[in-house]
Amino acid sequence: MSSPTSWSSGRYDAIGDRIAAIGADVVSAVARRLPLRGAAVVDLACGTGNVALVASAAGARVTGVDITGELIALAAQKAEAAGLTVDWLTGDASDTGLAGGSFDAVMSNMGIIFVEPASQVAEIARLLRPGGVVGFSSWVPDRDIPFYKPVVAVLGTPPASAYSPDQWGMADVITDRLAADFDDIVIETATHTWHLGSVDDAMYLLEHESPIHVSLLGNLDEVKRGELLAAFEDAMRASVGADGRVAFDGPYVVVTAQRR
Repeated sequence: MSSPTSWSSGRYDAIGDRIAAIGADVVSAVARRLPLRGAAVVDLACGTGNVALVASAAGARVTGVDITGELIALAAQKAEAAGLTVDWLTGDASDTGLAGGSFDAVMSNMGIIFVEPASQVAEIARLLRPGGVVGFSSWVPDRDIPFYKPVVAVLGTPPASAYSPDQWGMADVITDRLAADFDDIVIETATHTWHLGSVDDAMYLLEHESPIHVSLLGNLDEVKRGELLAAFEDAMRASVGADGRVAFDGPYVVVTAQRR
């Protein structure tokens, strides 16, 4: 589900910058359970590093891992511009090659949810020392969100698969996946408001910037692409507020747990 090609489509930061505040929530949730100053932290599926940079600024010793080299390069530029030190690694979040038991905390902002879950949880458990903390965010399933509803309307319900990203937003799934290796699982719920500007701005985001949508649209024939773009435009127009700008809410969770 996650590949270097898909995440280098469009302009990742068009999404990454908008969800950076959720990454800060992840760091804060972990910090409530573990002092970050001097802690060894790894940000898995780090994208352009919004968790890694916040953790580094809090005094942690941070490693950022992402499968897409272009995103790692952008993350390194951001760290340098901010005067922060992070070790960056291009690699698979579920098979990092990093030393086992060498981290006090593993974090991820809307990243590991795209990785096959059994192998991902096993890698997180391997990387953490006993008593270490995992913290990550996930979208909660919401069939009506304008990013998703048009896809179902035009292309139909996606075929059943072994896993999907927003399964990590379901409490029973979270507990089931973490129970073998983790204790004291805490699930905090919140809402993120997407502010997308004008309808034209929102459509530009979908067609040219958001990696998931750019990749999806690029795999459709001309007819289906046109139908989907029209459905997206209808959804965005329905989300225009009194100020003439597109805005809508998306629920998410921040999960933390302690390595047994």
